[in-house]
Amino acid sequence: MADVEQAVGPADAPPTRWAHRARRVGQGTVDRIVQLGATLAAGLLLCVSFPPFGWWYCAFLGLALLAWVLTRDTTTPVGGFGYGYLFGLAFYIPLLPWISGLVGAGPWLGLAGVQALFPALFGALAVIVRRLKGWPLWFAALWVGQEWLKSSVPFGGFPWGVVGFSQTTSPVLALAQLGGAPLVSLAVALVGFCLTALTAEIVAWLRQGDTQRSTPPAVVLPGLAIAVTLLGTAIIWPQVRHAATGAVDDQPVTVAAVQGNVPRLGLDFNAQRRAVLDNHVNETMRLAEDVRAGRAPQPMFVVWPENSSDIDPLANADAGAEISAAAQAVNAPILVGGVVRAPGYTRDHPVSTNSVIVWNPGSGPADRHDKKIVQPFGEYLPWRDFFSKLSPYADRAGYFLPGDGDGVVSAAGVPVGVTTCWEVIFDRAARESVRGGAQVLAVPANNATFTEAMSEQQLAFSRLRAVEHDRFVVAAGTTGISAIIAPDGRELVRTQFFEPAYLDRQIRLKTDLTPATRWGPAVQAALVAVGVAAVIVVILHNGNFVSVMRRRRTAAVRRTETEPPRVGGDDGGTS
Repeated sequence: MADVEQAVGPADAPPTRWAHRARRVGQGTVDRIVQLGATLAAGLLLCVSFPPFGWWYCAFLGLALLAWVLTRDTTTPVGGFGYGYLFGLAFYIPLLPWISGLVGAGPWLGLAGVQALFPALFGALAVIVRRLKGWPLWFAALWVGQEWLKSSVPFGGFPWGVVGFSQTTSPVLALAQLGGAPLVSLAVALVGFCLTALTAEIVAWLRQGDTQRSTPPAVVLPGLAIAVTLLGTAIIWPQVRHAATGAVDDQPVTVAAVQGNVPRLGLDFNAQRRAVLDNHVNETMRLAEDVRAGRAPQPMFVVWPENSSDIDPLANADAGAEISAAAQAVNAPILVGGVVRAPGYTRDHPVSTNSVIVWNPGSGPADRHDKKIVQPFGEYLPWRDFFSKLSPYADRAGYFLPGDGDGVVSAAGVPVGVTTCWEVIFDRAARESVRGGAQVLAVPANNATFTEAMSEQQLAFSRLRAVEHDRFVVAAGTTGISAIIAPDGRELVRTQFFEPAYLDRQIRLKTDLTPATRWGPAVQAALVAVGVAAVIVVILHNGNFVSVMRRRRTAAVRRTETEPPRVGGDDGGTS
């Protein structure tokens, strides 16, 4: 008998608590397979709205699909966090693969995982406020809020992936002139969420079978929001297009951008610094020869890319002499991207500034912009002692120090606003330059360690800045993509990726300030405040919100410990 009990006992023993949980998670996944699939599709749709695909309309569809998941009755705040995180992974992982070419797959996936926390936070808060009337508006404000947060923390933020930058070939880009990237993001999110609200109401109306009844009042607000967005775009768009032609009193000047190329793609290009400098000198000499032969107009100034002279031209006489020869040949100042040693520089502590130096023909270096917003984990390493113990890639991070000033330099008497590479992603950089008097914007960049897809994404930032501040933009990259961009966001001329080339084009110097330049930060702050206010209203309206959540969690734990396992999902959302 004992032998029989011993033989069958383990088989009849109740499953462990972990087995219960595994079964519940498995069943819960099956129960929510449609929502999970829709969430993944939403993230991928948002991703392909960005370059290199550039299917801007997919951003509206992606956010509409996410809103459908978050407004299901079975989705709890915890479930909203989970869906939002899954959405973020589906968005950021395919958006940022170019990072893996620099430091491997670990940091790429790690960055995507961190960034996914922000749409996860949006998902949780969206579920909290979804019962408020006019929820698409509160959703849209919360979306702008999470974009502001991701652009601010940690380590200064990571604005890559802000929805507004996906719309640089879309009609709603015109709204950037009123409120910058945050207002464009709001428009996309609001229209997407309103599409969900309209669709839900129409489906519910049709299911009732009373097609003779008038359209339900619940569609009025989302319909009005979409109409206002489209009307605002239609009103501002002609003004933006007209800005590209320039006013009669806007001074015309010719500018040039040089893309010298690098010996080969990858980090090794830093070991070939002299070759990179030689390439840019040679391409400038070719421009000078074409000017003398009448094949190209005389430029007022020339823009070289970031790191076009990784050899410090202020300390190295040979590098300085080469740049001077190029400036004299083209008979115009050159904005040189150089790495300049900072005070306290040593071999073991090579602190430097990433600088753009105005190099005049004959007189040499003059005005200078030291990059103010330096890239964490690339140009410098936060908590260097700590991260050095975690990854060998930490040793590759630079020792760059941030500069100050408003980014404006004078080249041939023209106030040029410089936003160097990483800086152009941040709203404040170009705005400070334009408010400081910049009449044209220059974006010198170094994409030699990245891919063409990344370069296309970065060029989109320059296109939005052109519309936002009503300025022509000269973007110059070591390997491309270089371009001269009109104030309506159109690329007037551009290079191919990874080719030596120069661009020259007549532009117009502009002095007017757009509403976005004047009040952009206030617009963003107001939108963020609306989202925060919506959450506060819900919490105050349900004064026992926190205690209710705690009681639910305690009851769930007790039920798990005391009740037999149940087959099937519960009423909560995904976790």
